[in-house]
Amino acid sequence: MKRLAALGALLCVSSCTSIEYYAQAVSGHLEVIWLAAPIEERLQEADTPAPLREKLRRVLVIREFASRELALPDNDSYRRYADLGRPFVLWNVFAAPEFAVTPIQSCFPFAGCVSYRGFYSEAAAKEHAGALAKEGDDVYVGGVAAYSTLGWFADPVLSTFIQYPEPEVARIVFHELAHQEVYVKGDTVFNESFASTVEEDGLRRWLEREGTPAQRTASVDSRRRRSEFAALVLKYRARLADFYARPLSPEEKREGKRRLFTGMDEEYAALKASWGGFTGFDRLLASGANNAFVVSIASYTELVPAFRALLAQSKGDLPSFYRAVRDLAKLDKPERDARLAGLVAAEAPR
Repeated sequence: MKRLAALGALLCVSSCTSIEYYAQAVSGHLEVIWLAAPIEERLQEADTPAPLREKLRRVLVIREFASRELALPDNDSYRRYADLGRPFVLWNVFAAPEFAVTPIQSCFPFAGCVSYRGFYSEAAAKEHAGALAKEGDDVYVGGVAAYSTLGWFADPVLSTFIQYPEPEVARIVFHELAHQEVYVKGDTVFNESFASTVEEDGLRRWLEREGTPAQRTASVDSRRRRSEFAALVLKYRARLADFYARPLSPEEKREGKRRLFTGMDEEYAALKASWGGFTGFDRLLASGANNAFVVSIASYTELVPAFRALLAQSKGDLPSFYRAVRDLAKLDKPERDARLAGLVAAEAPR
């Protein structure tokens, strides 16, 4: 009842637009919860297809590993399964001003302010993005395979990601459980970069224990590509920020912005060539790169080097690492950001 009351409280807002948004959020999440059934039950049902049964059996092994070996919360999350019948559970809308690479934030009672707004309907997400675009903002809509309720509910395994290769399933489970371990209201980059670091280290440990040589090799290649792609986007985010700060006319800024994104596209093409033509990031760029796209990538990756450094300082001991992250979470944002910047600087010469 406490959790349903919390969801109901979300509707007690003054804006009709907010009421409509929260209504879809509540109904969308309740649908996910109602569709979820214990995995152990699905394993016993005769009509569960054999390939799905094997996937579900393996995800329970991943779930036990997460708590036993990664010290992540040991609760009912990812021990239930829901078939949603659609490719994504949510579609996130990122937005940024025409001449800025800082996100337009959305603020909520429990999660605080975040760099995106999530919709359970792709059409609703695109409608919201279209309204923002009409106001002159850059927008980017991305499908989401999983999300965390931060421990308020038992988050289920979803059909939106269960069919992924096993290492990808493990990454998602580790990432979302990490949000239950540490979460700072109003600091998307901190939260997502922390969870990305946990998923990265967790996957490495998982593959050492359960992976094949081919999976371990593929994981190293995948991590390198992700790091190089993120580095490219962050490089251009810095260039865009410097350019937008110049005292130029709107026409001059639009032309310079076009040139910079053309340069990023050209460097991305060169990256793909160095990857042997790997095109896995093309879908992210299908609608074209803009400020909002840059914001979406930065939100998940910007502080990963700092958290990697903190994990190294903790000698790879995850409980110690989590305690150190919780200590950072208690600080005011300026001091927290300064500490994280110092971690990167201290590790750079190494």
